[in-house]
Amino acid sequence: MSHASGSPQGAAGGSAVPPNPHKNKAIALATAAAVGGFLFGFDSSVINGAVEGFTEDFQILDMSAGSFIKAFVVAVALLGCALGAWVGGKLADLWGRTRVMFLGAVLFFLSSILSAFAFGVWDLALWRFMAGIGIGVASVIAPAYIAEIAPAAIRGRLGSLQQLAIVLGIFAALLSDQLLAIATGVEENPSSAELWFGLEAWRWMFLVAVIPAVVYGILALRIPESPRYLVSIRKEDEARKVLADVLPPDEDPQERIDQIKKTIAEDKEHAQHASLRGPGGKLLPVVWVGILLSVFQQFVGINVIFYYSNTLWQAVGFDASDSFTYSTITSVTNVVVTFIAIALIDKVGRRPLLLVGSVGMALTLGIMALAFTQSFEVPDPANAGEMLTQLPDTWGVAALISANLFVVFFGATWGPLVWVLLGEIFPNRIRAAALGLAAAAQWIANFIITITFPPLLDTFGATIPYLLYAIFAALSFFFVLWKVPETKGIQLEDMEGVKVERNRRGTATAS
Repeated sequence: MSHASGSPQGAAGGSAVPPNPHKNKAIALATAAAVGGFLFGFDSSVINGAVEGFTEDFQILDMSAGSFIKAFVVAVALLGCALGAWVGGKLADLWGRTRVMFLGAVLFFLSSILSAFAFGVWDLALWRFMAGIGIGVASVIAPAYIAEIAPAAIRGRLGSLQQLAIVLGIFAALLSDQLLAIATGVEENPSSAELWFGLEAWRWMFLVAVIPAVVYGILALRIPESPRYLVSIRKEDEARKVLADVLPPDEDPQERIDQIKKTIAEDKEHAQHASLRGPGGKLLPVVWVGILLSVFQQFVGINVIFYYSNTLWQAVGFDASDSFTYSTITSVTNVVVTFIAIALIDKVGRRPLLLVGSVGMALTLGIMALAFTQSFEVPDPANAGEMLTQLPDTWGVAALISANLFVVFFGATWGPLVWVLLGEIFPNRIRAAALGLAAAAQWIANFIITITFPPLLDTFGATIPYLLYAIFAALSFFFVLWKVPETKGIQLEDMEGVKVERNRRGTATAS
C-alpha cells in the first residue's frame, strides 16, 4: 500500500532530467486530450456575448417570466454538462476513452450549428442542453485519459493542462465574441445586428465553436487508446506500445502492464467492489472526496466572478461599456496563474497548494464581503429609474484588488488541482464512473451558483453572497486537511488505500 508521505521515484522535485522523446510524447497526448477542456471553457463563455442578441431577436423579455426564461437558456447547458459527465464516465468503461472523446466532439459540433440556426427560444435551449452533454463528456474523459497515460513524476503537470485549456477556451470565446461584435459596426447591442449571409452576430458566435469541435474530433481519432482500457479488453500488445512511447527509459512497460493486469484480476475476484458503493450500500469514502472537491471548487463562487463581473466593476466606478476589457483582464490573469500550478504541482504537491488556495480565497472573499457593507446606491445615468451600487474609493480599490487576488489563488490552486485529483485519486476499477459522478456534481454545483447569485444580489446586496463563498472557502481548508490524500508521485495502480497524513497526528482512510 502506498502512502502520501512516500518519496516518489523520479519525482519532479528531484534533480533535473533532460527532455526525452517519451516525455514529449506524453505531453503531446495530454495536450490533445485537454482540448476537451478548451471546449468546456469556450462554451461557458461564448454564451455571454450572444445572450443579448438572442434575447432581443426572440423577444424573450416580452414573454411572461421573460427574465427566468433568459436565465434558463443561459444555464441549461450546465444541466446538460451534468448528464454528459455522468453518462460519459459509464460509457468510457464500455467504449474506451477516445471513442467517448469523439462522441463529445460530435455532440458539440452538432449543437453549435443547430444553436446558430435556432428559430426560437425553446429549440435554442434544447441545443444548448445538447452542447452541455458534449462538454460534460469531454470534461470527464480528459482528466481520466491524461492520468492514465502520464508518467507518475509529471502526472500533476500534465493533468493541469486541462485547466489551462479551460481558461484558454474562456479567453478565446471572449475574444471571438468581441471581434464579431466589432465587425458589425454597431454600438448598441451589436450581437443582434446582422453580419454575414444574413445571420446575426450572435449566431456567428455559436458557429465559431464548430472550429474547436472539429479539432477535438480529429485529435480523438488520432491519439491512442488508454493503456489501462486496452489491457482490460486484452489488447496487451497495443497497451505495451502506448506505454513504451510515454514511459521514461528506466520504467519497463511490461512491468506496468503486469501491475494493471493484477488490479484487473483483483477487481474480477471481488466484483462487488467494482461498484461505487460499499458493503452497506453507501458511496465509498473516496467517491465522496471526489464529489466534495468538485462542489467546493464551485461553491467558492469562481463563476460569479466570470459571469457577473459587471456588478463589481461598476461598483468601483468603471463604465459598463468596457465590460469586455474587464473580463479579458480576469481571463488573462487566470491563464497566467495556471502556469504557477503547472510549475509547482509535482514539486510542492497537491495538498499544500490546495490549503494555500483555501486560505487565500477565504481572505479575499471576506474582504470583498466587508467592502460591500460600505456600498451605497446612486441613480443610473444610462437607465432612468434604475440604481447603481457604488463603493467609496478606498473600499472600491480593496474590492478590486481582492477580486483579482481571488482569481490568482483559485487559478493557481483549486482550478487545476481538482481536475488533477479527480483523474488520480480513484482506484482503477471505478475511475471513469467515479470521475463521471464527481464531474456531474461539479456541473450541478456550477448551476446552483449561477442561478442563485442574481436573487441573492437583489435581495441582500453583494455582501451576503460573497460572505457565503468565503465561508465555503474556509470550510474547504478543513476538508482538504482532514480528507484529501497527497497523491504526488504515486502510481495509479497503487492508489488503492492511499491515506491522509497530517503531520503524524493520525490518519484517515481515503478509500
